[in-house]
Amino acid sequence: MSQEYINPDYVPEPDKVNVKKGLEGVVLDTTAVSKVNADTNSLIYRGYPVQELAEKCSFEEVAYLMYNGDLPNKTQLADFQKLERSYRDISKENLETLRRLPKKSHPMDSIRTGVSFLGCEDERIWDATPKTNLDKAIRMLAKIPTMIAADLRFKKGQDFIPPNKDLSMAENFFHMCFGKVPQKEIVKAFDVSLILYAEHSFNASTFTTRVVTSTESDIYSATVAGIGALKGPLHGGANEQVMHMMMEIGDPAKAEKWMLDALAAKRKVMGFGHRVYKKGDSRVPTMKKYAQVMADVTGQQKWMQIYETLEKVMVDKKKIYPNLDFPAGPAYYMMGFEIDFFTPIFVMARTTGWSAHIMEQAANNRIIRPLSEYVGAPQRSIER
Repeated sequence: MSQEYINPDYVPEPDKVNVKKGLEGVVLDTTAVSKVNADTNSLIYRGYPVQELAEKCSFEEVAYLMYNGDLPNKTQLADFQKLERSYRDISKENLETLRRLPKKSHPMDSIRTGVSFLGCEDERIWDATPKTNLDKAIRMLAKIPTMIAADLRFKKGQDFIPPNKDLSMAENFFHMCFGKVPQKEIVKAFDVSLILYAEHSFNASTFTTRVVTSTESDIYSATVAGIGALKGPLHGGANEQVMHMMMEIGDPAKAEKWMLDALAAKRKVMGFGHRVYKKGDSRVPTMKKYAQVMADVTGQQKWMQIYETLEKVMVDKKKIYPNLDFPAGPAYYMMGFEIDFFTPIFVMARTTGWSAHIMEQAANNRIIRPLSEYVGAPQRSIER
């Protein structure tokens, strides 16, 4: 905003207002979905440490946990998998809409459009009962990967590959993107990334979905709004920027000088720092482990060598630690995904957390409507 519209005589009144820019430190509401414990650098989903979930569970089990509050038994998991797989197909009209989008459009814009189309197709749009919203959430969980994969192939001038209902979500996504399922180490690394990206308390995109839900809008509109928030490079888009940065460096021998120059120039280095974590993102060790697995499997060790150098310089010089986007970026690149599709994959995972928060907000709702402190021109009259 131009400075000429700001009241030069404005004097803040500390007794009346204490502005928290970015809502930093503000506790807005309660939640039973997840907890980010900054003191112990831990993250729990419904009480379970995310590191244990990543190592011991599948993404489908974690999705069930997000929606239902506890991990499924074998029968519950089988029923959930059967339902999710039955919803994977998307309509011919939605598929054609994705096909007609400009080839140069960002994939986040494509998936935003695809989810909006799902809302247009659903005749239950104003039915927000818990049962119906849960069904809508599972439908989005199943159909979003199909739309992302379709957009990936269309942008490369390739034919759409329909979903395979005999495969897990991770396996099926590779099948739809590349026409084949890679070795189990790659599938596991991808599945782990989805679990780690599934939920993270009241982050920007999740808060956005709750704000929209608080107006009693529908779950599709809230999800579309979350996608819009996640697109930004200060949020979900950071994993893309990390890989662009690593490709700019290119050679592990150049990484130290690049980082020192970037710090000297006060350049924003993506993939480092976090509003909540001050001693390091609790998800990073697990994702870094599987990024290294990707380097071992694919022989692309240089990305992890660049990773190690950049991390060391940043920690030594600034005491700032990587966040999840830092290892996820090169891991996705080594899996064969185009950089523009890293954030849509984030959407594929985070739709579980968004839906859990949307349903939680709807269950005990009050419209979210904060106040602001006016600093503009004082009241005045039009002189003509």
